[in-house]
Amino acid sequence: MNTKIMGQKELQKEVMEAHFCTGCGACINLCPYQAYYRDQVVMLHPCDLKEGGCYAFCPRTPTDLEALKKRLFDPKDLTPELGAVKGFYITRAADPGVRAGAQHGGTVTTLITLALQEGIIDTAVLTEEGRDLLPRETAVQDPASVKKRGRSKFVVSPNVAEFNRIAKEGGKKIGIVATPCQALAMAKMRMKPLKNYAERIDQLKLVIGIFCGWALSWRSLVEVLRKKIDLSEIEGMDIPPSKYHVLHLYTKKGILQISLDEVAASVRGACWYCPDLTAEFSDLSVGSARLPEGWEEAKGWNQVIVRTPLGQKLLNLAKEKGLLEFRQVPEGNLPKLKTASLGKKRTAVKNLKLRSRDSKNLFYLDPEDPVLGVIAAGL
Repeated sequence: MNTKIMGQKELQKEVMEAHFCTGCGACINLCPYQAYYRDQVVMLHPCDLKEGGCYAFCPRTPTDLEALKKRLFDPKDLTPELGAVKGFYITRAADPGVRAGAQHGGTVTTLITLALQEGIIDTAVLTEEGRDLLPRETAVQDPASVKKRGRSKFVVSPNVAEFNRIAKEGGKKIGIVATPCQALAMAKMRMKPLKNYAERIDQLKLVIGIFCGWALSWRSLVEVLRKKIDLSEIEGMDIPPSKYHVLHLYTKKGILQISLDEVAASVRGACWYCPDLTAEFSDLSVGSARLPEGWEEAKGWNQVIVRTPLGQKLLNLAKEKGLLEFRQVPEGNLPKLKTASLGKKRTAVKNLKLRSRDSKNLFYLDPEDPVLGVIAAGL
């Protein structure tokens, strides 16, 4: 696979014009030539660099995923469906107040807060609510302020752009909460393909990944929701398991349900080509739980994949301090998650293959990859 580093011109052609941009923010705050505006990357000025960080770090330029996994994780932990798995858990915050302000079990809020308190990191890159449901990236140093930013937004926040901004200042120990594409961008930075950015990525100390089936385009989502409700009345959103096929809007008057059929057109186009459900390039990954008692019980818990020794250390510390509660993982949960993850890989490969009409041309995915290449050959 050709993983040669190129520049902005090639990024524009291969990613932006091809509608593969995920909005992760990896190309922002590296130079003055790109900016992020209202859910879109904007090219402000042409750049003639032959090798640019914007191209090198983008999760949608060609990447040897297998080489990345072998460099960053213990090979014996690698699985074809989920990437590295050191451990699999069902957890929630022990503090009811944290759970009340979180999307589900409050595990991410608890772990980021603990990492700040213990000095594992001194700065956390998170997402907060902006105007009219448009999320924005933010850097937090105060552990007490983390729980104010615990709810999912379902629209991309360019968190990697904020990492780039604060890492440029130097002298930080940074943790980031990242979607799958953002975690991949950070992993590509960790390989240090360009020397002038090496000191920045050395400041990255923790990546907590978020399970992500897809993200919504802000403009399209707002257009749908404004026909049904005043945006100022929306206090939160959630998407129950697929069998419900609805988007829940939590409002001052109760829960408003919207069929996913109405929301489907708002899914960011690039998401249909993403093979990663569980943020495989993280220290640990967190998603909503699946429990036999049903969704009302499950939405108060998280499922957690530990991928690195650091991720295991942080989770163990939270348990020792009584900050997280654990319950037994129901039989079959991990195989079901593997099936769901493999399903997303198949969908991504199928869509790329349909688009190129060539099983050997998967754009930024490697047709010789031991996982994705096998899927492509079988479709």
